[in-house]
Amino acid sequence: MQQVTLLGSTGSIGISTLDVLERHPDKYRVYALAANTSVETLFEQCRQFQPEVAVMLCSDSAETLQRKLQAAGLNTTVKSGDKALQEIASTSQVDIVVAAIVGAAGLLPTLAAAKAGKRILLANKEALVMSGALLMRAVEEHGAVLLPVDSEHNAIWQCMPINSKQQYRFDNAGIRRIILTASGGPFRDWDVAALESVTPEQAIAHPNWSMGQKISVDSATMMNKGLEVIEAHWLFGLDSSKIEVILHRQSIIHSMVDYADGSVLAQMGNPDMRTPIANTLAWPQRIGSGVEPLDLVKVGQLDFATADVERFPCLALAYQALDAGGTSTTILNAANEIAVEAFLGRKIKFTDIARVIAETLQHVVLTEAESLEQILSADRLAREVAQQQVQILCNP
Repeated sequence: MQQVTLLGSTGSIGISTLDVLERHPDKYRVYALAANTSVETLFEQCRQFQPEVAVMLCSDSAETLQRKLQAAGLNTTVKSGDKALQEIASTSQVDIVVAAIVGAAGLLPTLAAAKAGKRILLANKEALVMSGALLMRAVEEHGAVLLPVDSEHNAIWQCMPINSKQQYRFDNAGIRRIILTASGGPFRDWDVAALESVTPEQAIAHPNWSMGQKISVDSATMMNKGLEVIEAHWLFGLDSSKIEVILHRQSIIHSMVDYADGSVLAQMGNPDMRTPIANTLAWPQRIGSGVEPLDLVKVGQLDFATADVERFPCLALAYQALDAGGTSTTILNAANEIAVEAFLGRKIKFTDIARVIAETLQHVVLTEAESLEQILSADRLAREVAQQQVQILCNP
């Protein structure tokens, strides 16, 4: 019986993970659940799965949850804050840590899990975007196992040869490129000029996937794919010239690996995050996920197109940040989080998201990214500059 800590249990990845875990009570037990402020959802999850510990980032929310659990006669211990997240990610009682907290908040507990040598199911791409070298070094030095949950990276992982010396790591010899597929989001067919008037409601209405608001906006701007390019660089040891993005509106092929001999291997499946979650939970075995079998006849056809950087300038910014190195990708991620929050709050336009990011990258001085202190400092400074850029756009 493997014990699981689920960071970000009330988000879409967390809910899908619990669905898979529930299907296999003989294999997995939930040790800890963590969320930000969603008290009601976390309370219901605690009532169903009865974890040892529940953590909320917000202390007021944690107090409310504690009262509700006590009233219901449940014995789950409630804690709050960043340190509590790191504790449940690194405790000796846990075998698997699912890192599904959205944004920079997931960095420290993911690092803690790596330093504790855990099996990490990584759905928080920002941890690698902000501190790829640091996280990968911690995984290597402490014998952790880092498995990608993002559907694209999970697909690539399934299509790559495994290094014979390290069972779960990759051997990229003979690989010409990897191809990340992208649905193109809700605006893939819009006139570029019309993007100026996009509303938050339109941006979060993804045509293929059910995701949280922030990730849905990232998908609409294609920043999500840009972050995945950076993540792929660290996971698979390939530079940006060997990582290509193409549009594939059906989201059936989740990504591909192109080999030097002309072979292209693709991983296919219905667009449902329970597939990569189940794959990483049980690897190297396979378990049921609850996902419907793929019916290719019903799908009918698979379409592909070039990712247009005029329509998706955030994708180009991500490539630029990756090539710049140092804290550039940390700055990119921080600016994007601030810009998306401002857009969802109706402070800036959809097209202003890329403008805020570009200005922040230009104004924040690039440094090395060798220590956690350097990374967190760059993150703080980038958020301050991005907030300033938002204010400039609000008050032209």
